[in-house]
Amino acid sequence: MEEDNESFFWIKFEGQKQLATENLVVGNQVYKEKLITKKGTEYRLWDPFRSKLAGAIMNGLKEFPFKNKSKVLYLGVSTGTTVSHISDIVGPSGMIFGVEHASRVARDFLDRVASYRKNIIPILQDARKPKEYFAIYGKVDIVYVDIAQPDQTKIAIDNCKTYLKSQGYLFLVIKTRSIDVTKSPRQVIEEEIKKLKPDFDVMQEINLMPYDKDHAMVIARLSA
Repeated sequence: MEEDNESFFWIKFEGQKQLATENLVVGNQVYKEKLITKKGTEYRLWDPFRSKLAGAIMNGLKEFPFKNKSKVLYLGVSTGTTVSHISDIVGPSGMIFGVEHASRVARDFLDRVASYRKNIIPILQDARKPKEYFAIYGKVDIVYVDIAQPDQTKIAIDNCKTYLKSQGYLFLVIKTRSIDVTKSPRQVIEEEIKKLKPDFDVMQEINLMPYDKDHAMVIARLSA
């Protein structure tokens, strides 16, 4: 087993090195992921085909600011796969504000994830209206955005301007087919990155193939 900056781990399983996080809620599974115990500690295998953040790590993510005690605003938690692994990483002293608008998936997220993990505060709101999240206090270290909307980058910027601390990180999943199906994915990604440049220092862009088709992850820092 290898540690990678103490936030996630590489575990040898079935002859392969696989990504994992230390399980915050021992015995609890979120998406039928494998639980593995090593030296008395339980780990959850982190599937890159189910989590874009895991896919980004597999494809060479350089900066990983998610740490013990981090505060994260997560837009589009869906059923909670990725957010559950971030919950493992930030630990009991960290905090994740999880925003989801679709009531069906939000119910799933509440039942399977938020009800077990005290470091997640669910916010059932429209991400287009960040000033209406009454549960958030103070500034966050990271804003993570995974929403399928044509104006997803504008939504990300508005949320960052409201809640992200200076020099804090934005992790933006660009879903090219949700933005414009008439343009090539490459063109869409370049246009969305251009929208970030006035307010952010863009640090890395990662193609999420083979885990997600026509998706990119952009990592940027809010300019001081």
